[in-house]
Amino acid sequence: MKIIETITIDQDRINRLVAQARPAPPVSGAEKDKLVSRIKGLLKEKNAVLVAHYYTDDDLQILADATGGCVSDSLEMARFGHAHAAGTVVVAGVRFMGETAKILNPEKRVLMPSLEAECSLDLSCRADVFKAFCDAHPDRTVVVYANTSAEVKARADWVVTSSIATRIVRYLHDKGEKIIWAPDRYLGDYIQKTTGADMLLWPGYCVVHDAFKADELRSLRRRYPEAAVLVHPESPMDVIDQADVVGSTTQLIKAVTELNNDLFIVATDLGIFHKMKEAAPGKRFMEAPTGGTGASCLSCAPWMALNDLAGLAHALETGDNEVHVEPELGKRAMVSVKRMLDFAEQLKMKATGDANIVSPA
Repeated sequence: MKIIETITIDQDRINRLVAQARPAPPVSGAEKDKLVSRIKGLLKEKNAVLVAHYYTDDDLQILADATGGCVSDSLEMARFGHAHAAGTVVVAGVRFMGETAKILNPEKRVLMPSLEAECSLDLSCRADVFKAFCDAHPDRTVVVYANTSAEVKARADWVVTSSIATRIVRYLHDKGEKIIWAPDRYLGDYIQKTTGADMLLWPGYCVVHDAFKADELRSLRRRYPEAAVLVHPESPMDVIDQADVVGSTTQLIKAVTELNNDLFIVATDLGIFHKMKEAAPGKRFMEAPTGGTGASCLSCAPWMALNDLAGLAHALETGDNEVHVEPELGKRAMVSVKRMLDFAEQLKMKATGDANIVSPA
């Protein structure tokens, strides 16, 4: 793994920010019903559409589907908002997702239930440090993961999602280009091994996927040999090596419908279980083992859990928590995003493409 040794990530700061996030207590019963009814009315009144990430609370995913919105990965959320006729897009997710929606939809109002919802990958890649490093290596093509700020996207040559990253890096490698990859070192390591590309890897990582433990996963596989293991490529390589399917959130959901297994061990945020159960109602799902008590995505939740019904209603009623991206910055960031979209179109595929099916270790 060709990690950039000169870059130091302030992981202690990221961990402190995670610990400081305080989601509101969940609502239930009559109070929840009132909130849902109120939000449905506000979405119509404000000409707004709700787009929610797979990792958000079940209530938000159900509400997005019920009101003609979208539950998907970050790129498809932004593309859906762009194609939808609504003048306001409400993004239930973390901050970079709201920014991406605004980059793709500069003419629309973009709201979020909370502007405090961060992402550890985004925080691990400070724009000023990243720009200085890229400027010092002008011979390399800059490829960044979608989990980055608008400022980082603006410095990049390409933005990629996990579902199309391997294809784009292989395309660049075939052209003889050397790459700076940021910010997820595990996803970068997986792509580097898959493509053979010359890649310098930013040393960031997602806290949840870093927490999955290979030895414990091997033990779990021995206990449940009938289970298929689904792994997000942000995980460490010794976890990826045990996967039956490696793929993005959308690809992992697709896999549960295509594989014949009745039991799945899943190495990503547990919020994805809602859509997996919906897609394959007769099947069972287990969380992959971590160093803690479960896969409650420390990089997103409690940040992801800051998205709740009360915050959603407040944003719609008041217009608070609007996402702003400086217009010139948005235009520069759009260049790298559009390269990915155009590449996907040329492949006659969505950027949610086909998962990588691999033999289990």
